[in-house]
Formats: sequence, structure tokens, C-alpha cells
Amino acid sequence: MKRFISTYRYLLGTMLLLGALSVAQPASAQGPGSGGPTPSPTAVPIDGGASLLLAAGAAYGLKRLRAARKR
Repeated sequence: MKRFISTYRYLLGTMLLLGALSVAQPASAQGPGSGGPTPSPTAVPIDGGASLLLAAGAAYGLKRLRAARKR
């Protein structure tokens, strides 16, 4: 029975990986149209996503610290 479950998990993981790889497509940016500012390599807004990632990391760290203290 253990061998069946192990094989099932392996096949399920392989199928999920192949499904994710088949859905993924290379990203292609839209070219600059006529008019508007020309894009520069330094004009990248990172304020919104970075602050959310920092908040999520802090919350996860606090959760791990609390779990470690309970042991």
C-alpha cells in the first residue's frame, strides 16, 4: 500500500509539473507606441510589491518565532 501511495504522489507531482510547464509562456513586452515617454532602464516602480513582500516576510517570521517559543 505504501508503494502505491508513493508512486501515486510521484505521478501526481510529475503531472502537475508538466501541466505548469505547458501553460507557461515566455513574457513579451508591448513595444513603445507613438507618443509618450520613452522607457528608460532605471524607471522601475518597486514600491507596491516590495512593501507587500516585506510585510508578508515579517508576519511569517513572527509566526515562526511564536511557534519556536511554544516548544
